[in-house]
Amino acid sequence: MKKITLSDFQVTQPIKITKVATTYDLNAGEKKIEKELEEVREKLGELQDTLYAHDKYAVLVCLQGMDTSGKDSLIREVFKDFNSRGVVVHSFKVPTELERSHDYLWRHYIALPQRGKFGVFNRTHYENVLVTRVHPEYILGENLPNVTSVAAIDEDFWEARFEQIRNFEKHLADNGTIIFKFFLHLSKEEQKNRLLRRLEKEEKNWKFSPGDLKERALWDAYQDCYEDAINRTSKSHAPWFVIPADDKPTARYIVAKTMLDTLKTYTDIEEPELDKETQENIELYKEQLRKE
Repeated sequence: MKKITLSDFQVTQPIKITKVATTYDLNAGEKKIEKELEEVREKLGELQDTLYAHDKYAVLVCLQGMDTSGKDSLIREVFKDFNSRGVVVHSFKVPTELERSHDYLWRHYIALPQRGKFGVFNRTHYENVLVTRVHPEYILGENLPNVTSVAAIDEDFWEARFEQIRNFEKHLADNGTIIFKFFLHLSKEEQKNRLLRRLEKEEKNWKFSPGDLKERALWDAYQDCYEDAINRTSKSHAPWFVIPADDKPTARYIVAKTMLDTLKTYTDIEEPELDKETQENIELYKEQLRKE
C-alpha cells in the first residue's frame, strides 16, 4: 500500500480548490485500506490513553465538507477504538436562541476538549465564514451592533472575522491544544451519486432534505468560500489538510494516519513516572495485596 506523508495533504501555500484532486490512489483494495485503518486507529486509541495520563495537551479535530462528504461515518470509523471517555463529539447545527445571544465563537469555546482528551467538531467555527458568507442575511440574526443590513457586511467585516478566528486558534495552540482541520474535498458528481443513494434506498431516505438541493445549487459559491477560508487560516499551529473524499475508506485512512503521524512528533507526550517513594515500595505493595 502506498505510503503517505503529512505534506501530501497539508496546505502550506495558497491553493486553487478546483485544481485539488478529490480522489487519491493508495494502491490497495478496500479491505486492505480498512485493515490499515484498523491498525492506525488502535495506535491512536493507545496514544489517547497516554495523552490522558500526560494531561498537558488536548486535541481538537475540526471536520468540514459539503453535504454527504462523509463526516459522520468518518467519526464513527476513525474513533472506534478510543476509550469513550477520551473523545467528545460536537455537531454544530443552526445556532439556538441561547447561542445567538452570545458571540459566534461562544458555543465553540464551551465545547473545547479538556487536556488529555480529543474533541471532534462536526462542522465548526468555520461555518461562520462559510454558510454565512454564502447567505449573508444569516448574519442579521446575530443582532450585531452596526450591522443592520446585508449592505453593511463588506470585505472588512469578513477580514475582521477571519482575524478573530486566527486569534482564537492561536490562543488555543499556545495553551496546549493540538489542532487538526480537515476539509473533506468531495466532487460535485460524487455528491450527486450519494444524494441519489439516499433517495433510492428507503432506509436512507431520512437523511435527505429538499434543502440539500438548494445548497447544491450554490456549489460554486461554497467552493470559493472554502478556498478563501483555507488560504486565510492555514497556519503551522492550526493547519488545514485537504482530504480527497470521493472514496470514504481512503479519506478515513488519510485522516487517521495524518493525526497519528503528527502526534508522534510530540515526543514529550508520555506517561508520567511514579514518584520515587512509590517506585521504591512497589514490591511491598505487591506483597500486601498477595497476603489479603
